[in-house]
Amino acid sequence: MRHAHGPALWPSERGLRIGLQRLDSRFATYRDALGLDPALEFHSLRRSYITHLIEDGYDPLFVQQQVGHEYASTTAIYTCVSSDFRTRTLRRALDATVEAAMRPGRTS
Repeated sequence: MRHAHGPALWPSERGLRIGLQRLDSRFATYRDALGLDPALEFHSLRRSYITHLIEDGYDPLFVQQQVGHEYASTTAIYTCVSSDFRTRTLRRALDATVEAAMRPGRTS
């Protein structure tokens, strides 16, 4: 995916790397034209990608490696799961705990 003449993932028409400032300003132009929240940034797409992978059940280590984080704690900072996801996750854990406690032959 890289340009043949350099390491840039997104080279410009001149073969140079497109800088983050340029990406941010272009994104802001589109965001404003669409009337979206001014707090929305280009980097928000990265956070959304990470969050969607986690909510869709991808292994956290896979997600960490996908985005190039050395530490899982960094990936966790980027993850902003929805309250519905937290509720579903908690419900599954509680249901599994109750089911295990109610199994016949369980000794405690």
